[in-house]
Amino acid sequence: MKFTINHNNFNVLDLQKSLDFYKKALGLTEIRRHQAADGSFMLVFLGDDRTPHQIELTWLRDRNEPYNLGDNEIHLAFHVDDFQAAHQLHQKMGCICFENQEMGIYFIEDPDGYWLEIIPER
Repeated sequence: MKFTINHNNFNVLDLQKSLDFYKKALGLTEIRRHQAADGSFMLVFLGDDRTPHQIELTWLRDRNEPYNLGDNEIHLAFHVDDFQAAHQLHQKMGCICFENQEMGIYFIEDPDGYWLEIIPER
């Protein structure tokens, strides 16, 4: 029996703001979406066009308050082929929330407070 990672889920308050962020910051594009018949929720799956792994953004119509991310110790990590260009983009976007220069990595924060680790290809 073998399992393959399919996707990770992030619940978001403002779906369009999140879609714009993930497109600009990470180049992720929409693969598919599903909307509940009653409009109570929408699922949008994003991908990087290189791997099968996806991010599922879940929007709930009746949710108005920010999600409690606790200590926010969970994150996704992304390799990037041009680390300097990525850092400059994220610095310009104002979304860098933590840098570890000793390890050569940094984290960006999405509109809902989720952290995303940026790693240079090695």
